[in-house]
Amino acid sequence: MARKSKSNLSELCLEENKDQIYENALAEIQSFELPLGTTLRSVYDDQPNAHQKFMEKLDACIRNHDREIEKMCNFHHQGFVDAITELLKVRADAEKLKVQVTDTNRRLQDAGKEVISQTEEIIRCRVQQRNITTVVEKLQLCLPVLEMYSKLKEQMNVKRYYSALKTMEQLENLYLPRVSQYRFCQIMIENLPKLREEIKEISMSDLKDFLESIRKHSDRIGETAMKQAQQQKTFSTTLQKQNNVNYGRNMHLGRSRISESKNEMTLKRTFEDDDEHEDEVLTAQDLVDFSPVYRCLHIYSVLGDGEIFENYYRKQRRKQARLVLQPQSSMHETVEGYRRYFSQIVGFFVVEDHILHVTQGLVTRTYTDELWNMALSKIVAVLRTHSSYCTDPDLVLELKNLIVVFADTLQGYGFPVNRLFDLLFEIRDQYNETLLKKWSGLFRDIFEADNYSPIPVANEEEYKIVISKFPFQDPELDKQSFPKKLPMSQSVPQIYMQVKEFIYASLKFSESLHRSSTEIDDMLRKSTNLLLTRTLSSCLQNLIKKPHIGLTELVQIIINTTHLEQACKYLEDFISNITNISQLTVHTARLYGLSTFKDARHAAEGEIYTKLNQKIDEFIQIADYDWTMSESDGRASGYLMDLINFLRSTFQVFTHLPNNNNDHAAMSGKVAQTACMSACQHLSMSLMQMLLDSELKQISMGAIQQFNLDVIQCELFASSEPVPGFQGDTLQLAFIDLRQLLDLFMVWDWSTYLADYGQATSKYLRVNPSTALTLLEKVHRGMKDSSKKNNIFAQFRKNDRDKQKLIETVVKQLRSLVNGMSQHT
Repeated sequence: MARKSKSNLSELCLEENKDQIYENALAEIQSFELPLGTTLRSVYDDQPNAHQKFMEKLDACIRNHDREIEKMCNFHHQGFVDAITELLKVRADAEKLKVQVTDTNRRLQDAGKEVISQTEEIIRCRVQQRNITTVVEKLQLCLPVLEMYSKLKEQMNVKRYYSALKTMEQLENLYLPRVSQYRFCQIMIENLPKLREEIKEISMSDLKDFLESIRKHSDRIGETAMKQAQQQKTFSTTLQKQNNVNYGRNMHLGRSRISESKNEMTLKRTFEDDDEHEDEVLTAQDLVDFSPVYRCLHIYSVLGDGEIFENYYRKQRRKQARLVLQPQSSMHETVEGYRRYFSQIVGFFVVEDHILHVTQGLVTRTYTDELWNMALSKIVAVLRTHSSYCTDPDLVLELKNLIVVFADTLQGYGFPVNRLFDLLFEIRDQYNETLLKKWSGLFRDIFEADNYSPIPVANEEEYKIVISKFPFQDPELDKQSFPKKLPMSQSVPQIYMQVKEFIYASLKFSESLHRSSTEIDDMLRKSTNLLLTRTLSSCLQNLIKKPHIGLTELVQIIINTTHLEQACKYLEDFISNITNISQLTVHTARLYGLSTFKDARHAAEGEIYTKLNQKIDEFIQIADYDWTMSESDGRASGYLMDLINFLRSTFQVFTHLPNNNNDHAAMSGKVAQTACMSACQHLSMSLMQMLLDSELKQISMGAIQQFNLDVIQCELFASSEPVPGFQGDTLQLAFIDLRQLLDLFMVWDWSTYLADYGQATSKYLRVNPSTALTLLEKVHRGMKDSSKKNNIFAQFRKNDRDKQKLIETVVKQLRSLVNGMSQHT
């Protein structure tokens, strides 16, 4: 029972739960809050018969609602009936009202048709008006855009590209955004980048044309700039010289007058030229249209590509700089080649300087300085190479003037040019070398044309002409009456004048080098020293060595060099007058002409002695002795008498040279004495060598006697005083060695020689044992040969044998003396 009661209780609880579920499902269906599917699914998921039970519950619920509706209808039924009754009453009135309303509506529709028509027309007009207003408003927005675009096209056509870019910028930033919804605006927007690229290409093309044009016209620009710099410098220099009162006093008298007149004419012409061309001063901007550069720079700057343009411009200009700096191979042949080279360089840097000052950033000072330093190194190397090929001093001088103008022009534009002026000092050395070569030819021509005779002057006028060219002073000569002769030959004043011309030529190069007077004075003195010590000295040395220059010419050369040496002080004064630098200045160099002319005199004197000795050798070579003769001819040899006569006539030439000046007389006398002594010594030595010749194997006593007669003639010549001034028997001492040797053999005084040998009082002190031995052996062989030929004379055999024994004894003693001397040595 208890289990059954529990089971019933469970079933009862389960039924209650199911009823509660059905109630909840019905409540949810009535509330329409949840989807029905979810509610119905919860009902059907429980039991198989749940549907039937739910339907029963649903029917019960419907019946309850029907009862409630019926109750409500019953409650309001009377009111409904009353309302229907009232409605039926007003049906007739409603019909009447309907008819009236319909009639009224008909009449109203008929009356409103015209109004509707007019209203529709008004509406249409209002729509059109609104559309027109809208169109006008839109056109007012579009017209500025179209006008700006038309303006852009016009600017493009007239090549106003920078303005066109500004117009594009306004279009993009201001106008196009207002009407960007229209298709034509999109087309414009798409075309603007293309137009920008077109502008860039056109401006770059113009720039390329400009660069090509500027490369072709650089020489004209540079030529104009250099011409202006030269005119300005000429004007300033001329004006400065005119204001310098003492300027004319610093020049040589003859040159100063010419210079002053030239300065006046130059200054006058300068003022006239300035008056005539005052309004014709051209600049780089006048000669070249720089607008392509400005335009291209502005265009690229506006487009944001300014750096690209700067790099391109600098790169192209660097390439052009390398082309400009490349000289022609034949540039050194003419001055025009150098002028064109300089003009191109100046034109290039004038353009760069102009670009530097009129643009911002396109060209910087650092860039131009770097470019100039590169160019300057190349220019210096080119000029150093090509100037070395120049052999014409006039061309070198013109080159110097061009370099000075070139340097001054670029210096005026702010470029440093110190290296160019340093280069001018190197070129100055080259210029001096070309001058030295030129003057070497002039000196040679003067020497070739000289007759090496004293200058004859017939009257006072001729005398003044000579001394106007050469500073000659001789009081003794002034006392003589005309006609008379000056001691020097014609080449002396000519050489002196050429030296002065050389100084003038050297001075031309030193001008405009921005150097002080002291430095210019030092340059002139150094170059003049080179002229004297190297060029003139070399010409004199070559002249002295020429075969056609005889003894008379050599003596005249000695006199000429003496006068040129004395004139060196006048050359120093001449340089001091030009440079206005006193010779007392500590750093003033001296001319070395004294040593030059002294060396030339010594060389001439040596050549005199050499030529005399050569002439003596020529006479000696024709000597024809019979060394085996038994007896002498009793008179001197013919060759020797001819030689002595030649020497006498030669020294008479020395004697008859003009000795108006005591110094000249002393000089010519000294040269004559030295030449005479040298000739006698050389003759004595030659005669001695003739006796001691190794090829001469034997000598007879007859040949010794003949030789003795020739030596006597030489001694007579020496004692006849061929040249005055020798004291006592000084000249005869030249033959003392021969005389003692010959006396020894002629007297056959061997006992005395051997007994007194080595004593200061020896009669044969100058006879050397080896010399005596050599000659004695030759005589001994001659005697042997003579004995063999004369063996038919028996009476002489004993004497010959005794003499040979004596000779053999003497030979032994001489050999012992010679050996003793060698051992002692």
